[in-house]
Amino acid sequence: MEPSVPITGCGIICSIGNDTSEVLDSLRKGESGIRPMKYLRTVHSDIPVGEVQLSNTQMKALLGLGEDTPPISRTSLMGAIAVRQAIRDAGLSGLEGKRVVLISGTTVGLMDISEHGSDLSSGNECGACTTEIARLAGLGEARVCTVSTACSAALNAIILGAGMLKRDEADIVIAGGSESLSRFHLNGFNSLMILDREKCRPFDDTRAGLNLGEGAAFVVMEKGKKEGLAHIRGYGNRCDAFHQTATSENGEGASLAMEEALGMSGLSPDDIQYVNAHGTGTRDNDLSESRALQRVFTGRMPEVSSTKAFTGHTTSASGSIETVICILAMRNGFTPANLGWKNPIEGGIIPTAGHSGITLHNVMCNSFGFGGNDSSLVISDTRAESAALPDSDRACRTVADETVSSEEELPALREFISPMESRRMGKLMKAAFLASLRALGKAGISCPDAIISATSRGMLESSQLFLKEINSNGEEMLKPTLFMQSTHNTIGSAIAIRTGCHGYNITYSQSDESSFWALRDAERLIRTGKAGTVLVCSFDETAVPSPGVYARCLILAAN
Repeated sequence: MEPSVPITGCGIICSIGNDTSEVLDSLRKGESGIRPMKYLRTVHSDIPVGEVQLSNTQMKALLGLGEDTPPISRTSLMGAIAVRQAIRDAGLSGLEGKRVVLISGTTVGLMDISEHGSDLSSGNECGACTTEIARLAGLGEARVCTVSTACSAALNAIILGAGMLKRDEADIVIAGGSESLSRFHLNGFNSLMILDREKCRPFDDTRAGLNLGEGAAFVVMEKGKKEGLAHIRGYGNRCDAFHQTATSENGEGASLAMEEALGMSGLSPDDIQYVNAHGTGTRDNDLSESRALQRVFTGRMPEVSSTKAFTGHTTSASGSIETVICILAMRNGFTPANLGWKNPIEGGIIPTAGHSGITLHNVMCNSFGFGGNDSSLVISDTRAESAALPDSDRACRTVADETVSSEEELPALREFISPMESRRMGKLMKAAFLASLRALGKAGISCPDAIISATSRGMLESSQLFLKEINSNGEEMLKPTLFMQSTHNTIGSAIAIRTGCHGYNITYSQSDESSFWALRDAERLIRTGKAGTVLVCSFDETAVPSPGVYARCLILAAN
């Protein structure tokens, strides 16, 4: 059992409230924030969403910014509001001399601003959003890091932060995520035909899809604190390695993540009283997650609910928003209702209608992202009594290093995959696959224990082409392939699917520091014995001196 990490403060803004007290009130009253659109301008005005009920101007005012301030992304504004709340809730002051790290999860970052222009090269940098949040929240001296693993990003940010504190790599970590609605985001999910035109009904047999939402939430974790609002006891990050958008029928990745989180916590499944499920309301997820829950909780099923019927699916921010909701539930003695549920799924779980006046000692929070990036967090009301993690002198070495830096090299990919499969890939995907498969072959490894990706701008070509389709052809009849390949973690998950890697999988997107964070994480996994071999893939599309692709893949292994 590893030592627990105290959460000493939290902040949240979403469709059911602009702070923790408002969110708590809505949860207790069972009031959903799914409504007709108010701020997003799109032809799909019939699609209900979970919008934050503040304009950009109002959010600027909350942050003390004047009306004449240049345009700022809604993602950054919400993130800064939530970070400031968390700092205030934790009573932080006098941060000078402290090692402060801000870790944020996001997928589309500044897209709500950049989608109105023609150049995505800077707007597609998720790290720019985190840097802006730090500046707006008064954390200009903090180290910043961005995790971009689609809908599990914010939970992975919290997991990363907790691990850094355990290993004495920071004094204070503020971790979470932020994501705003955008035409890019809305049309992407609409092209996948998984948006419900009514309020979503997670785990209901009549479920017809999800409602998109927006928002932000962050938690403060501090080194050396014994008490807190709650304590992180365990966490797991595993890959389903099944499909880029669909989930496996048996919920392999989800069950592995939950089992890993329980194993770290030292708790048994029977110790968990409540699970905040990923519960999107899609046909695939809810049945797959039901089966994963049934695999893990074989004796007694705890109370389970999805709170996405309250907030909408806030994508990259969902893990931190739901973590804060779990903390509110624990501290106020209730389980949130699974709104809209009436009809059981054959073979599925029966979610809770919500209960009050109960005691929650241990809860679990699940977040699953595109590409099968599945993460789970165990939170308790008391800290785990265990010693700090011992230092490890386990060393690692690079056993393979492959680089692809020219499009002229891409035909060599035919050595590994068929022309039909290759035709469905963008240039950057081809370069990353070629470098990865060459490196794995050189190292004599068919499946690494973990896959870590680093990118500044992600799948830029796919994002630009999808946005061009929206702007040129309108918001109807869009093809889903480009959107499916636009997320920053597309390559890491695609390689996991190709190799059958169910291990740790994460993507860093912090501008020029992306590779630093990725290599540091890989070395940490090997030093602590959590992996014997790690594939680290750095990739980006280049603009200088001429358009092109770049991918470098390393295989790190224990000595």
